[in-house]
Amino acid sequence: MIREIKLRDYPRLIEIWGSAVLNTHDFLKDEDFTYYKEQLPVYFKHVKLLGFEEGGILAGFMGTLEENLEMLFVHNDSRGKGVGKKLIKYAIENLKVTKVDVNEQNTEAVGFYKHIGFYILNRSELDGMGKEYPILHMGL
Repeated sequence: MIREIKLRDYPRLIEIWGSAVLNTHDFLKDEDFTYYKEQLPVYFKHVKLLGFEEGGILAGFMGTLEENLEMLFVHNDSRGKGVGKKLIKYAIENLKVTKVDVNEQNTEAVGFYKHIGFYILNRSELDGMGKEYPILHMGL
């Protein structure tokens, strides 16, 4: 079930984010992991947050802003079970999402979005915070 995220869900979102990032972002420096983790509650305030809940437990979530998918994270225990696909399809069909930025070094995510139908529009050398993590800007 896809549902809106409440403030009380933030600790679980941070847990999901940590699990996902630790298992997919092996290129991320420890200090940057800590930095981004601390920024999450700030980021959450600027996006529409929706989560995928299974058996009363959030397994993944996404944040959107206009036509942009700003974040999509699935707990490592739920990866490969269709959670991310359900969230992105919901975003495309119901929220009119057509764009996503992806860490170039996260090859699994790049492949996932290509499989969904996204293609690379262009590339930035630095991420949105000016850190040296190249970003692929993708669109439908």
